[in-house]
This record gives sequence, structure tokens and C-alpha cells, in this order.
Amino acid sequence: MSASASGERVAVSRARLRVAVLTGAIITLLVTVVGGIADTVMTRAQSDQVWRELRYGAERGDLSSPPVCTWLFARGAVPLANAPAGFPVESDMRRVRRTHEAVERTVRRDDTQYLVRTQVRADGKVVQAVFDLRFQLADRRHLWFALGVAEVVGLLAAAATGVVLGRLAVSPLAEALTRQRRFVTDASHELRTPVTQVYTRAQLLARQAAAQGLPAPHRDGLTRLVGSVGRLGEVLDDLLLSASLAAGPARPADHRPVDLVALARAVVAEEADRVRDGRLTVVVDGPRHPLFVDGVESALRRAVGELLSNAVGHTPPGGRVEVALARARGTVTLTVANTGKGFDPAEAERLFERFHRGGSTGRYGLGLALLREVVTHHGGTVAATGRPGHGARFTIRLPVGGSPSVSVPPPRGRTPRLAPRRVKAGRT
Repeated sequence: MSASASGERVAVSRARLRVAVLTGAIITLLVTVVGGIADTVMTRAQSDQVWRELRYGAERGDLSSPPVCTWLFARGAVPLANAPAGFPVESDMRRVRRTHEAVERTVRRDDTQYLVRTQVRADGKVVQAVFDLRFQLADRRHLWFALGVAEVVGLLAAAATGVVLGRLAVSPLAEALTRQRRFVTDASHELRTPVTQVYTRAQLLARQAAAQGLPAPHRDGLTRLVGSVGRLGEVLDDLLLSASLAAGPARPADHRPVDLVALARAVVAEEADRVRDGRLTVVVDGPRHPLFVDGVESALRRAVGELLSNAVGHTPPGGRVEVALARARGTVTLTVANTGKGFDPAEAERLFERFHRGGSTGRYGLGLALLREVVTHHGGTVAATGRPGHGARFTIRLPVGGSPSVSVPPPRGRTPRLAPRRVKAGRT
């Protein structure tokens, strides 16, 4: 598919993905926030309750029958048989006997946590209360498990919702792009016939004016009219080509092995009149054997023709244009170099933008932009290099194609245009 169509599809796909991701992120954030709040509230409530019970047990609890999950230790008292190992904490007992100030701490042991409070009772006895947080920790784990399940369900719901919302939200954009391409195609196609008729009539009037010897201003005006209508026809041709590329990949039947060497020589031959009028030298440097690429011959002819037309149009009289073809590392390279005015290297990439205006190079039009669309459509690349006053060099690289199984006729002549091809690209 073309670069524009591919870019549009990528943009639409990214928009849909962005909607799905944002929906999932929002649901994930909500579940996480709710889970964090619930965990904080539960932890704080449990902690407050446990410490209240622990302090009450340390102050007034029965040493022989403490509350559930609580053990009481004191000098002379026999601890319960199920008391956890490692208690009481003797260092806390000694400290409280010495200072008479309560000590509280959390002890991690045996894959659980214990809250420990040591204090002096009203009767002067030092008591240490130990509470096992095993059940409270299990409640917290159950909470986070439930939140994890809710998160998974939420993500699945987010994915489904995101897909639906993405399609609903992005469908108008995709439909608008489709309508835009259809409008360009229909408008270009419908305008081509009347423009062709106007162009033919203008040519006829120009020839009649010259034959009847009308005043020079009249003849010049008709000549300019012919040129203007011809350029309008070229723009329509460009729009039709762009729309056809944007419609999607060409059918497999449209692709065939194309000899790029023969095609380049044929395109150079078509420019013979302009080369002669401009007193230029055009050299084709290519191998004697064919260099095949897979593609649509008419589109490739248009791309090579655009490069050559650009070079011829921007090379001063007496200049030189070189067309070089070679094969290297699985690609066929076609380079068109000229001895024109060149361009600022900073403008190299922007040369391929539609209707870009830059510096002293003027308006670039559609030509080079469509050239890149054609090359990208064929899985290749195009690059431009140059310097002011040192000419320009454009290089097309296309994947090597297979040789035809049957003999391929030489490339036919270019489809007649409304007017001789004029350069719409910037000055190079």
C-alpha cells in the first residue's frame, strides 16, 4: 500500500489502541486506588482494634485465661501450652522493670507478626502481652486476592470496552479519510475530460493565432493559456495517481518483473526533445543485462520520469545529467544526478512534502511527493542529496525482483499527458 494509505491506517489503528489503553489504564487506576483505600482503612481499623485489646489484656487480662490469640507472660506465671516460641521478650521485661514505662513493638517470627506490649500493672507486676496477627494478615491477603481478581476482570472488560469505544470513536475519522480519498478520485476523474477538451481547444486556438498572424500579445496570451491548462491537467494526473495508490496495494496481477535499465533508457529517449532544446548532455550508465524489479510498470515509469524531468528542468544549458543503475545487496539502485543549482541539505527531506515551500527553492508541488509514494508502494526508498551550486542527486532503491518466466516486451511509451511534462518540484 502507499505511504499515505499506510500512514492513515496506522494513525487509525493507533487511535483505536490509544482509546483501549486509556480505558484499561483508567479502570486499572480506579481498582488500584479503591484497593489502596480499602487496604489502608482495613489495616488501620485492625491495628487500632488489636492494640486496644492488647493494652486491655496487658492491664487487666487473666494470666491463666487470656483473650483469643493473646498470650500473657509474667514472672511466676505458667504460660499456656500453645504459646509461641521466643516469648516473652526478656529485654523488654527488664527495661520495664527498670523504667516502669510501657514498651510496644512488632515482632516478625514464624511467617507471621506479633504485637507485643510490656507494662507494669497497678499491683506492680510486670506483664507482657503478645497478640498473633495471623488472622488479620490472612484477611488482608484475601482482600488483595479479591482486588486482583477484580483487576483481571476489569482489564478484560476494559479491553472489550476499549475495542468498542475505539471503533465508535475512530470510525468517523476512518470514514472521513475514505471519503476524502474518494472525493479526490472522483473529482480528478470528472474534471479530466473537460480539462482535456479545454486544453485541446486552447492548442487549436494558439495554432490558428500563429497561422493568421495575430498580434504577439494575443499569441503569447494563448501560449500561456495552453501552459496553464496543461499544468492543471498534470495536477489532475498526479491526484489520480495518488488516489489510486492510497486506495490500497495493487492487485497481484498488476505486478510483473520490470527491467529498470530498459525503462530508464526509454524514459531518457522520451525527453530527447527537451534535452536537445536545453543543450544538455544526458548519460545512462547501466549494465548490459536487465535489472528486474517487481512492480507496476506504469507507476515505476512515472517515478523515473519525474526524476529525469526534475533533473532536466533544473539543469542550466550546457549542463549534464547522469542516470546510473546498479545492483548491490539485494537491491536495484537508480541514481539521477545533475549539475543544476542544487539545494540546501537541510531541505533534503522536505523536498518530498506536498506543496512545500522552502527558501529560494520555491514550490515543490506534487511530483516528488508522488515519487516517494510510488517507491514506497514498491517496498523501496528514495533519498536526495545536494549542495547549493553543486547540483543534486536523487537515489531510488528497490528490492530485486525475479526474472520473467516469459519474454517481457520492452516498456511501452508513456501514456500521453495533457501537456509536455513540466517540473513541479523545487529547484534542484
